[in-house]
Amino acid sequence: MRRTVVGLSIALAGVLLTIALGWLHLRYPTARAWLAACRVGLALLLWTAAWAGAMVFVKAERARGAWAGRLRWEARDLASVVTLSYLLVFFALAAPGFVGASTFQLVLSQGAVQAIVAVGLTFVLICGEIDLAVGMLALWSACLCGWLFEKWGLVSWWLCDNWGGLHSVFLGAWTPKPEVLEPAAGAMIVLVVALPLLTAIVLGLTSGVLTVWSRLPSFIVTLAMMFIAEGMSQFLTKSESLRLPEVLGRVGNDALELGPSLHLRGVWADLLALPYNAILAAGLLLAGHLVLQHTRFGRYAYMTGGNREAARLAGVRTGAIVVACLAICALTAGIGGLVNSGRLSRVDLSQNKDLLLSAVACVVLGGTSLFGGEGGMGKTLIGVLTFNVLRVGLMKITWIDDMARQLLTGIVLMAALVLNGLLGKRR
Repeated sequence: MRRTVVGLSIALAGVLLTIALGWLHLRYPTARAWLAACRVGLALLLWTAAWAGAMVFVKAERARGAWAGRLRWEARDLASVVTLSYLLVFFALAAPGFVGASTFQLVLSQGAVQAIVAVGLTFVLICGEIDLAVGMLALWSACLCGWLFEKWGLVSWWLCDNWGGLHSVFLGAWTPKPEVLEPAAGAMIVLVVALPLLTAIVLGLTSGVLTVWSRLPSFIVTLAMMFIAEGMSQFLTKSESLRLPEVLGRVGNDALELGPSLHLRGVWADLLALPYNAILAAGLLLAGHLVLQHTRFGRYAYMTGGNREAARLAGVRTGAIVVACLAICALTAGIGGLVNSGRLSRVDLSQNKDLLLSAVACVVLGGTSLFGGEGGMGKTLIGVLTFNVLRVGLMKITWIDDMARQLLTGIVLMAALVLNGLLGKRR
């Protein structure tokens, strides 16, 4: 009982003192760098004390068999949450303007595409595989969508007017090509968006079937698929920039304004302006969570990644699970590519170059194991938030050289991943 009271007291005192010091720092800023650094360092020490007190409290309650004994928290499960909380405390004190609705909007809008792609990567990593083609599959989907949108008149002339070339076979003549090719409009936009996603699924299924049939490591097969998708994108676009349907631009850039309907103004109205791409990402994360935690397929995916041979002997069709996970990953990559290109209003070959590494970093940073059998959508969400809080926070620190931001991002990510690994050994 004594340890419970002490731990709870330290945790509450640490949180309250951190908040008080943060308010003092923001309310009375100082131009002296050494004093500002001391304030930030003291706040991080107080926050460390708060977490230490919370851990003492939870362990004491578990030892007593109280409510905390029913929690399944492990050290590695909390590592990503601890990292995120430290970043929030640090940037709230060190980055002017970090605390505000603009930061919230930036984190949501920038992290939406990574979250969408990370949903499929979580499935793949849980079943013990990896997909290196997600960036180029995203690019291929966006390029095909842009080509279909601009060349829909050509597609319609080939398929409808000439029956896919059969018109000349049966009637001996071609229908003349129209002089002006109109872009897709109306209901055809649905096909323009759906066909690229369908081709992405086919490419994902191809990677899965080849991985299972050849028994090669998935990173080799998906590496080849990455070059295939990139080559198809180059051949299709001829390195030209293409326009996209307006609906993708709205999904990528507009937001659902909940403030006016709730009669809210100011900061609260800004906070409730939820980007459509973030809503889509949240929906996919929720769907992925339900599949992994409440369906037979999800249980089989964990079994396949945890011990494939044991799962096979238990009657699980592990090959089918791998193929399905790679297809899901290709689908989410295609959706992410369309949303990202819609956010930029156009598509070109320079897009999505770092999407693979960013998405993998988000998934692993959240605590999903690269060796399979462990992870989840909740962890992926924490990883996405951590990665984007870090990026946005470094953008808002004005005294950091622009050329050093990428270096600092890598250093902090390395430290966070090492922390996850060290805490994981304490399980």
